[in-house]
Amino acid sequence: MTTCLKLAITKIGDLLLHDKVTQDKDGNSITDINLVIPNYQRPYKWTAKNAIQLLDDIIDAKNENKEIYRVGTLILHQEGESTYNIVDGQQRTITFSLLLKALCADSISFLEQPLANNPHNTRNIPNNFRTLERRANNIIDDRDRGELLDYIENNCELIVVITKNISEAFQFFDSQNARGKKLYPHDLLKAYHLREMNDLDVAETEEVVKGWEDLDQKELSALFSDYLYRVKEWTKGNKAWELTEHNIHKFKGITRRDNFPYAQFYKGAFAYADTVNHSAMPFVSGIRNLKPFQLDTPIVAGKPFFDYAKHYFEILKDIQNNDKYEGYFINDNDIIKTLDLRTYKNGVGNRITRLLFDTAILLYVDRFCPERPAKMDLEMLDQFVVFDFVWAYSLRAQYYNVGWLSAQNYIMGNDVTNSFNIYKIITEADSPVSLLSTLSDRMNPVPIAYIVAKKNNVDELDEEGIYQNYLHYFKINKFLEDENEN
Repeated sequence: MTTCLKLAITKIGDLLLHDKVTQDKDGNSITDINLVIPNYQRPYKWTAKNAIQLLDDIIDAKNENKEIYRVGTLILHQEGESTYNIVDGQQRTITFSLLLKALCADSISFLEQPLANNPHNTRNIPNNFRTLERRANNIIDDRDRGELLDYIENNCELIVVITKNISEAFQFFDSQNARGKKLYPHDLLKAYHLREMNDLDVAETEEVVKGWEDLDQKELSALFSDYLYRVKEWTKGNKAWELTEHNIHKFKGITRRDNFPYAQFYKGAFAYADTVNHSAMPFVSGIRNLKPFQLDTPIVAGKPFFDYAKHYFEILKDIQNNDKYEGYFINDNDIIKTLDLRTYKNGVGNRITRLLFDTAILLYVDRFCPERPAKMDLEMLDQFVVFDFVWAYSLRAQYYNVGWLSAQNYIMGNDVTNSFNIYKIITEADSPVSLLSTLSDRMNPVPIAYIVAKKNNVDELDEEGIYQNYLHYFKINKFLEDENEN
């Protein structure tokens, strides 16, 4: 148990412009604070995108008239009388220093110390300063600039933890980052979008929160990190590695304050679909409900975000459930019966391949399937599933080990058979017929000589009539090329 920790709160201005911590738990200020970045600290890795996001969050807090805007925790190891080594909080502290300097604040002694000569420091610090300075220069009115500077200095606060014991400092750091509850990206998004719902009454807000909390949180986290984030990147032709606190802006969406033409278009489209679906029109006219979301378009912030999350949570659950009688999209599919065998669920490579397969189905359903699909919709979907399966499992069949690097390269297009970005093709198609036609042209049989997967007994059935080797479906759909064929 820690015994020497000193807790305090500081205004950003006091810390960086006046070298003091505003007040400890007894209400006394701590002066002569010489902030130091020790040699063991990691490089400054915040990019211009992170710096601008911090500034935007501050501006939002100011516009919402938040008297105090807490911006995180700073853990300091006191060494001697006035040297305070930063154990945690370096990235944010440097960024605030650059922001104050960009807004023409007084000299900042913290920025005068030498830093380790590494690529991150030498690139990110000057680049972030130039970005913030350009943004500050766009504030033409001197009064507006002065008010923003004053808000950062006097209304933005850090919780400060100080200890003279270096081991205790790292112990507290570990407890904050490992033993405490980790805030996953979807938790941060929940907090952000709840802030955008301040126009709703308490009962409606509580109902929204309950709906979110009723969802399996592990599955909800996977929905955003493994599926929705990657779809957003892959449809744009980008590689997708990991959803973190630094790139969750992709799910922050369009706010009430955004009035650019593109924002008005998407807000108008959502409002129209929502109005129609909550009226008697679909029932009276017999038309289908309108889908208010699309995976490759911006989200509308606030309550629509929670509807969006529940919408795609349920669709993903549906397509991953191959029960004969449950769900609307995937039912009693023979290919998926084989892929659901334990042998194809174990191992990193199998899980990655299945994720590619499921994500493409999710995108197809989102783009082309109505909420309650008709017979023709399902027939088209079944045809797509065959192409999607051959595409995803051509990767699995041709690699001994499938990792994220090989999967991303496969999506981006390399020299492996059937390597192309199926996600872009789906979003660029204007109908299921044109999509299936394109895939028919792009998909090629995989030569047996290229296949490293188990090739024997491709037609073996178990006692329940399930084919044991996924290559059986390559064979019957004419996507397995025998070396003896001309």
